[in-house]
Amino acid sequence: MASRRALLTGFEPYGGRGSNPAYDVMRALDGKEIRGVTIVGRALPVSYAALRRRIDEVLDEVDPIAVLSLGLWPGEPVIRLERLAANVTDFEIADNDGLIMTDGEVVGGGVLALAATLPLREIEHALLAAGIPARISGTAGSFLCNACLYHFLSASASRAAGQLCGFMHVPYLPSQVAELLAGTRREGRYELHQRADLASMDLGTATRATEIALGVTLAMRSPD
Repeated sequence: MASRRALLTGFEPYGGRGSNPAYDVMRALDGKEIRGVTIVGRALPVSYAALRRRIDEVLDEVDPIAVLSLGLWPGEPVIRLERLAANVTDFEIADNDGLIMTDGEVVGGGVLALAATLPLREIEHALLAAGIPARISGTAGSFLCNACLYHFLSASASRAAGQLCGFMHVPYLPSQVAELLAGTRREGRYELHQRADLASMDLGTATRATEIALGVTLAMRSPD
């Protein structure tokens, strides 16, 4: 029997940041075995033009029984389990190619929204039981994280019946918040130290949260 594999993706750094915890978590779990399934980690480009092609490539390469994608949500204090991907592209910042999309569609003429197929409520309960703050979110935004989820759900539906697929946002790393605070001091923007969007989560906790999410998901898949 061929090895059973699950795909874990993480976006590369973007927005002038030197790191991305989504990428770091993906690297930490690449090659790990969870419930008899090998986790295959792959990076995704922060490029609207290249994203769909990369998603098709990794699905062809890995042929996973489940897909979990990770992204950074700056300012979020908890793990976000995304319920929906909207057919919307409306960027607040440019992607790594310098592109800004306004009032566009992920797929022209596509359905308005697609629902993640991960067991979100079960994952949420497991994370909270493990002492990890988490919540189910109604929106994956309108940047590349949302486009990623939309593309994966569309592709998964056509490739494998019953393939589980979803997206999880993680907070800043503490080192990233420290860098932000140092920058506000250098620039004299001291009022930012009171802002709520300076929350963070250490890499070990974010990695453990992802491992739990994968474990709960893979528990739903019986061996072929």
